[in-house]
Amino acid sequence: MNPIASRTRASRTRWTTVAAAGALLVALVTGAAAPASAAPVAAPGAGAVAAPLPPLDPAALRQAIDGLPNADVTGALVRVTGSAGDWSGTSGVGDLTTRQPVPQDGHFRIGSISKVFTATVVLQLAAERRIDLDGTVQQYLPGVLPADLPPIKVGQLLDHTSGLPRGDSSGFGDGSPEWFAAHRLDSWTPRQVVAALAGQPMQFAPGTAQQYNGMNTFVAGLLVEKITGRSFAQEVQSRIARPLGLKDTYVPDAKDPRLPGPHSHGYLTVKAPDGSTHPVDVSQQSPWPWAEGGMISTAGDLDHFIGALFRGRLLPPAQEAELFTVPDVPNFDNSHCQTPAGPGRACLSMGLMRVKSANGIVVWGKTGSRPGYISGVFATRDLSRRIVYSLNPTNLNGTESRYVQRIATAALGGAPTAG
Repeated sequence: MNPIASRTRASRTRWTTVAAAGALLVALVTGAAAPASAAPVAAPGAGAVAAPLPPLDPAALRQAIDGLPNADVTGALVRVTGSAGDWSGTSGVGDLTTRQPVPQDGHFRIGSISKVFTATVVLQLAAERRIDLDGTVQQYLPGVLPADLPPIKVGQLLDHTSGLPRGDSSGFGDGSPEWFAAHRLDSWTPRQVVAALAGQPMQFAPGTAQQYNGMNTFVAGLLVEKITGRSFAQEVQSRIARPLGLKDTYVPDAKDPRLPGPHSHGYLTVKAPDGSTHPVDVSQQSPWPWAEGGMISTAGDLDHFIGALFRGRLLPPAQEAELFTVPDVPNFDNSHCQTPAGPGRACLSMGLMRVKSANGIVVWGKTGSRPGYISGVFATRDLSRRIVYSLNPTNLNGTESRYVQRIATAALGGAPTAG
């Protein structure tokens, strides 16, 4: 037992958040992931929690991340805060060579949690009347989307109801650990990514269904830069990171593969030509997913960010309501909203994912993934419980999901699930 301290379009889907989100939903949901057409939520604390919150259970949280490192996960960090109590812990090692423990304040790649920052900036621009959420992408970004696509509203990018194609994945690798380890410094610009939409069919008519699609957020990031005349990184810094004092949260330059210290190293288990396997350190990798999934942060910063976001410090009431409104549309082939009961309905708002636990607790937040890093940040609407986690999986097939399941169960009530 270890001591615990108190490719690309097609492959990008796996390398951001789909598997992590699916694990969280399987861990928490009984029945539909979210009621259709969730209504805007009132001010924090006004009937915000759907069920009584169980007491904080430090023993369950410790057990949830016990047993590391192993073949699937080298290290884990969990931070639980809120008015109902605080707990933080780590397990495993942050460096396989030195056997140093996972740092409590370590930086990690947050993957698609970046989308929450992107949506927040777009909603701020909407509040400033510089963007109309009902205006079309073609209106603001002429020539960026293929000419044969139908009009797509800005708001449909944020809640993933655009129906945009997923893009052409040819020429961007096979999504294997071996390919990524060899190409982890390769980079593509946002416009190169969006250009892969050319010649691809729409998934569905805009506004008629919901499908999680990173293409939406690449386009949203380009929209931010077009409207403001500044880089997306500058807008995140001036609008969110600096006002909130998030000193460890930023959008790296596309050519900067570094991960600041302290941090846990991320590894992938790679197969050699002779069939043997060995870990490859992928901590340094291109942050090319950018507004869609390229940001870096810490557990403390993400905890502070979601608290400020839910308290209305970043958005006025009209735009704040959009964060907690799920469109009344079907879930279209969307692993984020898959549940044991079937495909169900939409579960994504303009920036967040709504999840209901088996005991009735509703949390809002986002998962994220990059090779070597799986993370999530969730909170009850009244902030009585906030959860941030970061794991270091050694593969790309989702076997770390049992730890996500244990963390979610332990944080929201009930004993950790055996795995």
